[in-house]
Amino acid sequence: MLAFGTSAHKVDEIARIGKSTILESLVRFCDAIETLYTRDYLRKSMHRDLQKLLQKAEARGLPGMIGSIDYMHCYIILEAVASFDTWVWHSFFRVEGFQNYLNVLSQSPVFNDVLRGQAPQITYEINNTIY
Repeated sequence: MLAFGTSAHKVDEIARIGKSTILESLVRFCDAIETLYTRDYLRKSMHRDLQKLLQKAEARGLPGMIGSIDYMHCYIILEAVASFDTWVWHSFFRVEGFQNYLNVLSQSPVFNDVLRGQAPQITYEINNTIY
């Protein structure tokens, strides 16, 4: 389902496994990935991580850029923020249905810390202006 963006119904036809078993397996798989990779890859960025990302971005001609937010649809919506080295430092899943990017973003915790005034204390420079 994740690799090809197919529905549980399609996988049921191909693998001859019931829809509920397929969906339960998908949830278990996602839980296992989160358990395995949260500590190293799905964690909040630290000051040194942000400085390293800012330096990489500046070397590539994108000063001030830490990562990019993107959305992927395949019967679920994945909101992810990743840096150049494909370090995913935020992911958020929602069932597609009536969701669009704005609905997912409004439910997502991606900017909660910023809204609480808890943004990381880093500085960067764009066009000779220090932010």
